[in-house]
Amino acid sequence: MSRRAPLVTVVDGALPRRQFSRLLKAVVALGDERLRASYQTTFWFPLTARPGSLVEAAARVVYRCLPEARRRGVVGVEWWLSRMRTSNVKVDFHRDRDNALHDATGRTVSPVTSSVLYLTPSVGGLLAVSPRPPDPRAPACAPDPSTFELVEPQPNRFVFFDGRLTHGVLDARNQVPLARLPTQRAWRLGVALNFWHRPPRDVPGFANSPHYRALAARRGGV
Repeated sequence: MSRRAPLVTVVDGALPRRQFSRLLKAVVALGDERLRASYQTTFWFPLTARPGSLVEAAARVVYRCLPEARRRGVVGVEWWLSRMRTSNVKVDFHRDRDNALHDATGRTVSPVTSSVLYLTPSVGGLLAVSPRPPDPRAPACAPDPSTFELVEPQPNRFVFFDGRLTHGVLDARNQVPLARLPTQRAWRLGVALNFWHRPPRDVPGFANSPHYRALAARRGGV
């Protein structure tokens, strides 16, 4: 009997321990800086450049976890912070894309690879990936849950999948989010990393931004 190949690849212990600890502490140190705009605060990093942030240094390490076919032609990574309480998941199921290009032309262009480096465990909050398109008629635009491939967030776990796939986050009960649940105190923290063959439109570099300075790389190293 044939079996479908997995949609998601999981790499545990993706970063060296000290590097991971430094990144986690820096993200925690941000507190609620731009918390409500986390998913709109994105940065572009060419992989041949010197890292300007701890995230960019981490991106160069996890890039080497990708198979050769996924590294071929990749020029850089778009990144942002994923910070949420699973009792109040505000991100619907979606497919990653060049948002500025879509807004300007209607064209949908996706990254080669979508990925997340998890920083903390979470209460519920499984990553759900599906080959089906988002369903605007369904709660949270979720496709049929029977198509989900699920991954549990764990510290220093790097997960990656084809950038054209639909994905979203389940709530604290590991259900498709329907409504706000009793507040969870713990945060689900991660860094989203999209690898591209070309820079997405209008995404700034970290060095030119006033945001998230706690993530800045140290002089002489990270």
